[in-house]
Amino acid sequence: QVQLVESGGDLVQAGGSLRLSCTASGSIFTINVMGWYRQAPGKQRELVAVIISGGSFNLADSVKGRFTISRDNAKNTVYLQMNSLKPEDTAVYYCAAGLKGKMVPNDYWGQGTQVTVSS
Repeated sequence: QVQLVESGGDLVQAGGSLRLSCTASGSIFTINVMGWYRQAPGKQRELVAVIISGGSFNLADSVKGRFTISRDNAKNTVYLQMNSLKPEDTAVYYCAAGLKGKMVPNDYWGQGTQVTVSS
């Protein structure tokens, strides 16, 4: 089993920045891919950013140029740096992890952290 704990959500004004953190514990050697999803009220959960163990990453078109994803393997932590935030970025952000052999992080989930961007 893998446990994921997120932090960093907050209320911020449009144009501002936030950094979300997700720290993994447990059987982390079983994990290949980690990422961030978000879910806004009344909308489906959206995959925002993914990073695999080798460091390759991918971002949703809606956040390219504004968000970056990175990982610190020594700290078992993945970060989502969010710049130039917009009101439409308001959502609960979930960290997720996927087992080896998978390219989509959907085996383990964090509890979520609220990001609210005011206009």
